[in-house]
Amino acid sequence: MRVGIVMPVLDEASVLPARLDELAPLRRRGVDLIIVDGGSDDDTVSIARSAGLEPLASPRGRARQMTAGAARCDADVLLFMHADTRLPPDADRLVVDALADGRHVWGRFDVRIAGRPGMLAVVAKMMNLRSRLTGIATGDQAIFVTREAFDTVGGFPDQALMEDIELSKRLRRLSRPACLRNKVVTSGRRWEARGVWRTIVLMWRLRWAYWRGVAPDVLARLYR
Repeated sequence: MRVGIVMPVLDEASVLPARLDELAPLRRRGVDLIIVDGGSDDDTVSIARSAGLEPLASPRGRARQMTAGAARCDADVLLFMHADTRLPPDADRLVVDALADGRHVWGRFDVRIAGRPGMLAVVAKMMNLRSRLTGIATGDQAIFVTREAFDTVGGFPDQALMEDIELSKRLRRLSRPACLRNKVVTSGRRWEARGVWRTIVLMWRLRWAYWRGVAPDVLARLYR
């Protein structure tokens, strides 16, 4: 199985050079990398071009950007990652191994949140545990899925927030996720900027509201 990475970006010039350097070995092994820009005002596009990539332009919004990237990518397995997330060096092989026996058609990695507050380690541990119990994954965990399963469930919903939750619910009808204990490392910048406890409360409020049927557009405004 050939793996393709889809990365939505928006004003990520500060982190993109390091991310592209880290992904270079995977690209040399044949992993396709699709960068989808949502209208950056900084040097994101030029940085990608300097690495030999031509970013795909898309309307702003992670769901729309990832949908556009998936349509461009012809790999057997799609891996969706944020620009501020670091994959394990052998992520492509881990993904292929996780899906090889056919018991799972999708999955995600455990996550570690990089940052100064010690509470971030607890947050990451709880995220990983909750994901194992519920079969729901978040974008921070680098969701991967076979092309066939992605197309079967209709891909990402066109909504402003919680697109990863909704995709997980759809994929869960096909199989439980492969929950890899290998960790991706995601930036704790939004946790540090807003405060850890404040962010925890906000995210639980948003999830509760989504479960009660509040529109994603309304939740996106609350999130911002």
